[in-house]
Amino acid sequence: MHVEDLRWFVVLAETEHLTDAAAVLGTSQPTLSRSLRRVEAAFGARLFEREHRGLRLNPAGRLVLEAARTGTTAVDAARSTIEALQDPESGTVRLAFLHSVATGLVPDLLKSFRATAPRIRFALREEPSHEIVRDLESGEAELAVTGPRPDPEVFGWHLLERQRLCLYVPPDHPLAGRKQVGLAEAAAEPFIGLRPGFGFRRVVDELCRAAGFTPVAAFESTDLSTIDRLVGAGLGVAVLPAGAVRGTDSGATPVPLAGIKARRDIGLTWRLGRTLSPAAQRFRAFVTSPGQPSET
Repeated sequence: MHVEDLRWFVVLAETEHLTDAAAVLGTSQPTLSRSLRRVEAAFGARLFEREHRGLRLNPAGRLVLEAARTGTTAVDAARSTIEALQDPESGTVRLAFLHSVATGLVPDLLKSFRATAPRIRFALREEPSHEIVRDLESGEAELAVTGPRPDPEVFGWHLLERQRLCLYVPPDHPLAGRKQVGLAEAAAEPFIGLRPGFGFRRVVDELCRAAGFTPVAAFESTDLSTIDRLVGAGLGVAVLPAGAVRGTDSGATPVPLAGIKARRDIGLTWRLGRTLSPAAQRFRAFVTSPGQPSET
């Protein structure tokens, strides 16, 4: 039995007449009869009572009719959704991205892309880097804006930004006027940072460890804007990418960190060996085109 058999069964059940149903479906009576036999065989029961004027649904047939209507509607909806996903003009891009690029890089990319493809939609996921990798592996996300670069044997990569890392300090802090600062100079400061589990939290912990100290946490958050405002209020210092927080007048002052490791690469990534939807292919082509910002 095929889905089309159920679709034909619905028409036959609504007309309760073999000749009329065949005419509606544009098929022959014998073909429709064979389709009905397949449906009855699949359910192991007669679904109609034969009468001299036509057919009449029996109780089993009414149960199958309800299921057939529900099933064919669901199949049609799924087919329409898949067709929309496969449409490069109006499909959906499943994109994951880091919390720390949510206020700058990602909105800028989406705004630029939507100017060229306004009908394409996005299913967005804002999450830590380890969850992004998991979603790329499972297919929950097709593309991701993340950092650092994941395993090059498994994931493709296009560099988008090489972010300079800064020590954010209160506006009246002694280090606020410096052109750059060694992280070790902030070893005695209370730190405001992301909660454990975030990829950038690991970056900061590794930088502090390399500088010879373990930061004392004054507060841990999931939001960069909150961290920026708390620094501006004088509650501590924080390590953040330059320009990661926009549209704030907190007063927090970024001072570039010294050292070649005081940077973070952010890029577009995807699972190798997996075909992207046409909409996702179009977005990747747009992002990786020579005209888009990229630092190497």
